[in-house]
Amino acid sequence: MKPFSVAIITYNEEDRIRDCIESVLFADDIVVVDSCSTDRTTTIARELGARVIVEPWRGFALQKQFAVDNCKNDWVLILDADERVPPWTKEIIISELKDNQKDITAYSFKRKNYMNNKWIRHSGWWPDRIIRLVRKDAGYFEKRSVHEKWITKGKIKELNAYIEHLSFRDYSEMVKKMNLYSTLSAHDLKEKGTNVHAISPLSHGLWMFFRTYIFERGIFDGFEGLMISVMNAMGSFLKYAKLRELKRD
Repeated sequence: MKPFSVAIITYNEEDRIRDCIESVLFADDIVVVDSCSTDRTTTIARELGARVIVEPWRGFALQKQFAVDNCKNDWVLILDADERVPPWTKEIIISELKDNQKDITAYSFKRKNYMNNKWIRHSGWWPDRIIRLVRKDAGYFEKRSVHEKWITKGKIKELNAYIEHLSFRDYSEMVKKMNLYSTLSAHDLKEKGTNVHAISPLSHGLWMFFRTYIFERGIFDGFEGLMISVMNAMGSFLKYAKLRELKRD
């Protein structure tokens, strides 16, 4: 197997970082870039053998790029602290890195998202395919404030494997992230020169609710599906409301 690294960014993740690192101990290099946590995140990471780099927050894309750049191997598995690599996925990663084709420079995984310990099978949360195993010299993180994306110069292979994602600790964290992401997204839209009208927040919010709850079948995810649909709608509403505010200012 080709040697590979794991890149993780953290901030106050003492309750989740142990399980994350333990799921990737088959890697020979684990890099944790911590943005000045005030809890035991860095202590736990070092106890598990990770290389810890403390770096003030740069933004999602730039922080993850910094973590990838500090990995010693060409191949890097990118994880968040609330994600885990299950045993089946571990075996697939090992197999792919044994027989990697030269024109493949990135691998995508399904992401199995949980909310309140429940696997969310609809609401746009499954299969939620995302690029996570990359050859670092053949790509980079697109410079966006939120929903950062890895851009690769070669081929992407879709693996029949998944990464577990624990999503939110509680509804309060969900609301907090929704507020933050809507602010960052509004700034991105402003930089792109996106137009916004008085009706835009409402129309986008309503469309997002029906898209998530009806078209993406969030209705079949029970109360969690309703909660996700409402939060998606509110996030979309606020994104355009904040954009309108930025344009006015």
